[in-house]
Amino acid sequence: MTKADIVNEISKSTGIDKANVLETIEKFMETVKDSLSHGESVYLRGFGSFITKVRSEKTARNISKNTTIIIPEHRIPAFKPAKVFMEEVKNNLD
Repeated sequence: MTKADIVNEISKSTGIDKANVLETIEKFMETVKDSLSHGESVYLRGFGSFITKVRSEKTARNISKNTTIIIPEHRIPAFKPAKVFMEEVKNNLD
């Protein structure tokens, strides 16, 4: 499902025009990205949490040049689904 599919689905079920739904979804994603970039997690009860994880420093290989490089510690965004979310997905796949 794409963002356009989500916009169409919400617009159809609520009666709100697509432009307003798209603007709301864009603002939601912007707010989540801003929060994560400032080190704040976003918790949505019953859905899940958008969090940042820390990847520790590691050594890697550049195969083409046959050299070793150090990848510094860095943060990555992650999503942790709520238990209710996971149970619903699990039960609907059976």
